[in-house]
Amino acid sequence: MLILASQSPRRRELLALAGFKFTVRARPVAEVRAAGELPDDYVRRLAREKAHAAQHMNAQQPIDEQELVLGADTVVVLGERVLEKPVDADDAGLMLRALSGREHVVITGICFAGGDREIVDSESTRVHFVEWSDREIDEYVTTGEPMDKAGAYAIQGLASKFVDRIEGCYFNVMG
Repeated sequence: MLILASQSPRRRELLALAGFKFTVRARPVAEVRAAGELPDDYVRRLAREKAHAAQHMNAQQPIDEQELVLGADTVVVLGERVLEKPVDADDAGLMLRALSGREHVVITGICFAGGDREIVDSESTRVHFVEWSDREIDEYVTTGEPMDKAGAYAIQGLASKFVDRIEGCYFNVMG
């Protein structure tokens, strides 16, 4: 049995499109980057913590050896800056203005946990945006689409028209 340790509708969509049958079992995990923690290490750690939190949801029951739990986390990295989900519309606008006309990296960490074994990995994709006008950014932010997405955009959504090119996996950026 595959368990998705995420509330992300994009991750659910990707698994369903790939033909997987799964159950969602997600528990909140504090998403706080440690001082000096590299972005790749950060997403791998969060993916592991999310998988383990779903695995141990009921502390009274032993781990089901038949379950395979998938945890994941995604961040956008612009230079040395890690962009996660915006806290509000102003934060989304600031992120998009910073990304406008620039290249950034999207990193997704994953953890497959089953019984006492796990696989932790990550994938990186380079994304280049064309220049966005202030009006375009403001209009995009008012759609609400940026609000639950790392870097404040959805490559599969309205922001797709601002993507000049990608190097790597599109689905990594999607979710």
